[in-house]
This record gives sequence, structure tokens and C-alpha cells, in this order.
Amino acid sequence: MAGEDARRVALVTGATSGIGRATAERLHADGWSVVATGQDDRRADEIAAVLRDRGHVARVDLAASDAATRLVAATVERFGRLDALVNNAGVHTLATAVETDDATWDRVLGINLRAAFQLAREAIPVMARGGGGTIVNVASEAGLVAVPGQVAYNVSKAGMVMLTRSLAIDHADQGIRAVSVCPGTTETPLVREAIDAAPDPAAHARTLAASRPAKRLGRVEEIAAAIAFTVGGEVGFLTGSELVIDGGYTAR
Repeated sequence: MAGEDARRVALVTGATSGIGRATAERLHADGWSVVATGQDDRRADEIAAVLRDRGHVARVDLAASDAATRLVAATVERFGRLDALVNNAGVHTLATAVETDDATWDRVLGINLRAAFQLAREAIPVMARGGGGTIVNVASEAGLVAVPGQVAYNVSKAGMVMLTRSLAIDHADQGIRAVSVCPGTTETPLVREAIDAAPDPAAHARTLAASRPAKRLGRVEEIAAAIAFTVGGEVGFLTGSELVIDGGYTAR
């Protein structure tokens, strides 16, 4: 597999921790060159040490208006092409509609959805010139069913699912595939922050695990494996749909 993917290049956002880091490491192990984004200097240095000469870490604020343009340009400058975009960066907040102020709404939708759209818009022409590519939007089970008390997050992830479908039908003739990977609650720093923000963190953690038939949270390596499968190209007919890895949560 490493030989097959040796010239493939992936851009992975939010790649310094959680699902993003696991994905960057998995793709690198599979032979891809990887551009990883993140803002935490210590974590950025850690993933840079893993990626070495087949990697580049960009410390970028995805809320910046020119972030997508700069990231795609940096990827092409460093590696000459772009074959996969993994829109994984995200933020979370616990609040109902009544409790959500405009600044929080704009921040969650800006990072989770607008940045994914902007990156796709920049990446598609580059991918098309190279013969095609794959966009993976890391959405969530919360993009398929409404999880109570997190309206902005739910809406942002549902938007990612529709973004995926729209990209798939609009750009299939350019060799572009788009897939939503929808994890259930997974053991990541973002989820840990959400658990810790709950009134009773221990009870909230137990509830999250008990809410799915598998009776546990997901592992980042499981989600990374699904992303690697999606971008690997073995199933080129996979596009415009959702790959749900949620321990059975949405099957009920």
C-alpha cells in the first residue's frame, strides 16, 4: 500500500489531536504525504516529528478569511498536488437555542462548516487539475439526529452532510468524490472538554457510553481507519453518502 500511495498528498485539518492526529498518522503510515493543521505549538511539534520529510505542519487559524487559500497554496507549493482533503477541525458547545449567543453560533458554524466549505472551494480546482481527489467531511452522528443541548454543533454537522452531498453531485465529472464520515461520540480531547463542561462529568460520560448499543465510546483509530479507507480509492463508487461509525446510536 505504501508504494501505491507514495505520491498522494492529503491535507488534514485539526490534525494535532484526536481524530485528526490519528488520521494524519494513519495516512502517513500508508505512504501519503500529509499537511496537518493545528494551533497548539506542543502538539504541532509532536505530529511534525511523526510526519518528518513527508509532512508539513501549518499553524493556521481556520477562522481567518484567507486560511483556506493559504493552506491549499502551501500544500501545492510543498508537494505539488492535492489528492485528499479531510475537513476534521471542529469546536463544540453545550447550549440550547435560547442559551446560544450570536458570537458562539458564529464561532461554531465558522470553524465547523464555513472553513470546510472554503477549503473545499480552494481544493477542488487543484484536485481536478491532478485528475481528481476525495473530500472527507468529518461530520457526526449529531449531523444525522438531534443531540439535546448542542444546537449550534448539531446544525454545523448537519450542514457538513449536505455540503458533502452537494460537492459530490456538482463535481463528480471532475473526478471529485465527497464523503461524510460521521463518528459517534469518540474519545477525543474535544469530547473530554464537553464531558468536563457538564454539570456532572462522570454521569455524563456514563450516559454517553450507555446511549449506544456498543456500550462504549469510539476510538480515534477506528475513525482514522474509515477515513483512510474512504480516500484510498479502492471503492471509487463511494461518493455523496455518509459513513456512520457510531456504535449503533443512529440505528435505533
